[in-house]
Amino acid sequence: MRIIAGFLKGKKILMPKDNKTRPLKDLTKESIFNIINHSNKFDANLNDSNVLDLFSGIGSFGIECLSRGAKKVTFVENYHEVLPILEQNLVNLKTVKNYKIIEQNIYDEKTFSNLNDKFNIIFLDPPYKDKNLFKIFKAIEKNKILDKDGIIIMHRHKKEKDVFPVNLKMIYEKNYGISKIIFLTS
Repeated sequence: MRIIAGFLKGKKILMPKDNKTRPLKDLTKESIFNIINHSNKFDANLNDSNVLDLFSGIGSFGIECLSRGAKKVTFVENYHEVLPILEQNLVNLKTVKNYKIIEQNIYDEKTFSNLNDKFNIIFLDPPYKDKNLFKIFKAIEKNKILDKDGIIIMHRHKKEKDVFPVNLKMIYEKNYGISKIIFLTS
């Protein structure tokens, strides 16, 4: 797997050795960035954005954001089998320092209350079988971490039926093989 675009284009991203981590496929990742850059359904500018990458895994989404000009990326991951790979992928970027790794359980209330930033883009790539996403949406709302014009992007199994809080509205959904990408805004 490689970085698709930006000043780090072509740089290799290390992959996990286990099958519990499901890295974002390049085609899906490229489609997400095309939607971010060209959609008229929302106004998101990746350049100078503050990005929150939840369930970040090896970091492929957040690293792509850094390569394409994001101001800062905060990675949240606590799976011990993938954390060393995430850390190594970021160390391999050498000159890039505008990121932070939070090694906490996403469902721990302190994870969100300790974030002192507002985010323009929040990316969620939970395990396909995860049924607790409503709790994450409520934590995002309670802690007011989504910028007023910000978007939430979620990668899910295409058959998954998620329920969103009333303050979030789905503005775009697209299927890619067995997965789908959902764009939400407040």
